[in-house]
Amino acid sequence: MELDHVGGTYGGNRKPTPFICLVMKMLQIQPDKEIVVEFIKNEDYKYVRVLGAFYLRLTGTDIDVYRYLEPLYNDYRKLRQKLSDGRFSLTHVDEVIDELLTKDYSCDIAMPRIKKRLTIEAIGALEPRKSALEDDFEEEEEKDDDDQLMDIDAGGHEKDYYRGQSPSRERGRDRDRKRDSHRHRDRDHDREYDRDYEWERRDRDRDRDRDRDRDRYRGRDERDHGRDRDRDRDRRDRERGGRRRSRSRSTSRDRDRDRDREERRQRHARDTSASPSRRGAEDEKPKKKKEKEKKKDDGTDHPDPEIAEANRIRASLGLKPLKL
Repeated sequence: MELDHVGGTYGGNRKPTPFICLVMKMLQIQPDKEIVVEFIKNEDYKYVRVLGAFYLRLTGTDIDVYRYLEPLYNDYRKLRQKLSDGRFSLTHVDEVIDELLTKDYSCDIAMPRIKKRLTIEAIGALEPRKSALEDDFEEEEEKDDDDQLMDIDAGGHEKDYYRGQSPSRERGRDRDRKRDSHRHRDRDHDREYDRDYEWERRDRDRDRDRDRDRDRYRGRDERDHGRDRDRDRDRRDRERGGRRRSRSRSTSRDRDRDRDREERRQRHARDTSASPSRRGAEDEKPKKKKEKEKKKDDGTDHPDPEIAEANRIRASLGLKPLKL
């Protein structure tokens, strides 16, 4: 009874209002239906009435929601409503009830889905809605009929009047026409609500398909990128292996070339170091002495065969012998 405004949460940290705290407390306590109905029928405290209506909208059946909340359309008292930014605005009880019956959200809380009133009327579980102003309209119509009868009596045109339709039948037709207009207006409102819900569902489906396609394309791009990276790595490995093989081939070729050159040099050295065989005996002795002296000088007669071979090669190249 100390409530002085309605609302959900407000502020940057989304602090709850006392109204929504009491709704949460009622959800914990789970009072009986009779207690909630007494809340709704309470005419002294308008915020208690709105609290009971909000709780019944969350937990009640479709028939109970229409049966106990629609009479509150006739309550036009003012209410204070706290907005999400902390400011207050002015509203009315009938506006809050219309929001509970026609909107998906109220006080930042998603309302449960309820059936259309026409569907419930079709199965016979709920009577057609009757406006509270219908009795006043009927009284006004009766007054107009009485005035019309008095005018006819004064003018003497009773026969012309009774030739037409009877006033009671005309009132019945007007009443049926008004009821049909109310029913068509409710049907149009339900059709607009269904169309808005269908558009929202299509938007959600479109967003879900777009997210799924984006994830699929992202996965495909990642797989293609991984495949390209593996292909580049294989190509680099093949190129590196080809360079190693070509380097090893060139190295082995250089080694063979050096070995052939060395054998050629050794063969040439042996050919040049050999003594001529077809000269006279007179020239052989001095040449042998010269060769012995040359061998002694160039170091080819060294006891170490490797050093002697190296000196022989150096002598064939015109280099000085190794002195060891």
